[in-house]
Amino acid sequence: MLNTMKAEWFSNIKGDLLAGIVVALALIPEAIAFSIIAGVDPKVGLYASFCIAVIIAFVGGRPGMISAATGAMALLMVTLVKEHGLEYLMAATLLTGVIQILAGWLKLGSLMRFVSRSVVTGFVNALAILIFMAQLPELTNVTWHVYAMTAAGLGIIYLFPYVPMLGKLLPSPLICIVALTIVAVLFNIDVRTVGDMGELPDTLPIFLWPDVPLNLETLMIILPYSIPLAVVGLLESMMTATIVDDLTDTESDRNRECRGQGIANIGSGLFGGMAGCAMIGQSVINVKSGGRGRLSTFTAGVFLMVMIVVLDDILVQIPMAALVAVMIMVSIGTFSWES
Repeated sequence: MLNTMKAEWFSNIKGDLLAGIVVALALIPEAIAFSIIAGVDPKVGLYASFCIAVIIAFVGGRPGMISAATGAMALLMVTLVKEHGLEYLMAATLLTGVIQILAGWLKLGSLMRFVSRSVVTGFVNALAILIFMAQLPELTNVTWHVYAMTAAGLGIIYLFPYVPMLGKLLPSPLICIVALTIVAVLFNIDVRTVGDMGELPDTLPIFLWPDVPLNLETLMIILPYSIPLAVVGLLESMMTATIVDDLTDTESDRNRECRGQGIANIGSGLFGGMAGCAMIGQSVINVKSGGRGRLSTFTAGVFLMVMIVVLDDILVQIPMAALVAVMIMVSIGTFSWES
């Protein structure tokens, strides 16, 4: 037990801490964007990402995998939020978690080993294309400064690892974000920043029981949303676990991951967040930045909230071009080019 805990939490402390910081920086604009897709306040996605990442670090079955608010889940919530409001979304999130825990208890995660390699490859390639396409709005109808900063960011990401001494010590995506932020601030370059995505919350999440009637009518409203949320969340999480398994040449406990996703979503729903699942893009960023253990996932969640509450003045100045460069790197690294 102690040996397992040491291996999963403390075998790669420096790599996990640095990778977690990179992931946290990349999570913020995505969490805000997914909140906007779902039709809720940006803090709902940010609180969800914090809660899910921290909880899954302890109860998940795949060390080094990042879970938070996701676009696929946000798309399924749109109608529920529009017709019934945030309180019903939180109730649906709780029910989603219960269904996922039942799936883990029934060992449905084990069925993933029957999914063919071609299906996983298709899933990976489709996600890589979607990640790239999601960056295009940040690169259309913009000034040349954005293109220059994005190109510079990609250059830093791919060339920094070759710098003697420092290249092996620090993850290049983190250097990219820090360097471009400093340049944008020093030269007062007029580019879109994280602060333009939406207002950031200034407090920690608090316990909130959904203010909905506990009756059959409520169940009939949220069940048609909770079932697809649970299924999509588990499918994306299991696929992502397979990808991280391949990248790290290790194995994951898929049934434990199902239960962990359920517990994390219940935690999110009780603290004002929406449902989420594993994120392939952030998980690849984590692995590529040197993250391997549970500490990287925990760090991503904690540092996300620290930045939002304490370092918000710095955070809002990060140019979106820097994060676009990181996500393009993820897209290129995720795509299965030999296919």
